[in-house]
Amino acid sequence: MPQRILVTGAAGFVGRHLLVALREAWPDATILAAARPQDLHGAPLPLADATLDFDLLDPNSIEACVAHAAPDACVHLAALADVAASFKDPDLVWRANVDGTRALAAALMHAAPLATLINAGSAEVYGLSFRSPDPLDETALLQPANPYAAAKAAADIALGEAALRGLQVLRMRPLNHIGPGQSARFAIANFARQVAAIKAGRQAPLIRTGALNRARDFLDVRDICAAYVAGIAHAAHIEPGTIFNLASGSPRLMSDVLHDLLKAASVNAQIETDEAALRPLDLARTTCSARAAQTALNWSPRIPWTETLRDVLQWWETGQASNTQTTSPFANVGHPG
Repeated sequence: MPQRILVTGAAGFVGRHLLVALREAWPDATILAAARPQDLHGAPLPLADATLDFDLLDPNSIEACVAHAAPDACVHLAALADVAASFKDPDLVWRANVDGTRALAAALMHAAPLATLINAGSAEVYGLSFRSPDPLDETALLQPANPYAAAKAAADIALGEAALRGLQVLRMRPLNHIGPGQSARFAIANFARQVAAIKAGRQAPLIRTGALNRARDFLDVRDICAAYVAGIAHAAHIEPGTIFNLASGSPRLMSDVLHDLLKAASVNAQIETDEAALRPLDLARTTCSARAAQTALNWSPRIPWTETLRDVLQWWETGQASNTQTTSPFANVGHPG
């Protein structure tokens, strides 16, 4: 049973859901939220026992955070996760996602060598390997196709090497995850924002999108958080460095996702492709096998697709987005939606 759990990037989309999952799993544990002060927007994280300063671009803050937290478990969510932004400034992405992750690993090995590290990586690291017609397992070749994915692949490899030197790490590679509270910089949240605005009369019945002829494997963020909790719970019986894909195994066409949202909101709208939203290199289909996670962690997605879409849409319809929307690129993690 973990007594002190450190969550980096706790103020972000996944972090806020993870705090709920951790509190439910271990109500008596001390949960320490690590975030940049500007990501908190002056509001505390009510489910955390304390909030610590943490900046991926500042190794000193990372070292001080870990030393103060003295965790026996750490979930590393903090990352620069915007694929479009990664093309504009690859150096920043590498500093945050590679150097920042390596600094965290070093700090844990020095100040908390027995702590379990759950690294929230990304299945985006497989890149061009997704051209295979079959779902990819954890042995698939890493062929990242954008700067974000390349940086996440490098960080993943670095953690694998650190495991050989004693780092107690499990490497998670989730596919796209969505849910209430996600930034509209990600596709499904952007769809839902526009659908909700049309329904409320704040937007003309026209939706601008990126490519809709792509198939993506989507998971509810709460299922992803359940996998991270399971990783902590089972880590003692799993070899450090082990990799787990997190996927549903059932990719969905983006056009179908948009149709499902429109149907759920009873909205009719014209669809228009936004050329600026298209990636230089985009894959037709992405999906993985999560058999390893099902076997070792007793994990599989449990939240129905209709429930996920309903919750995302309701979040935008009820105005919660205007009150809690996170805009910092460091507040998001994982394979982009």
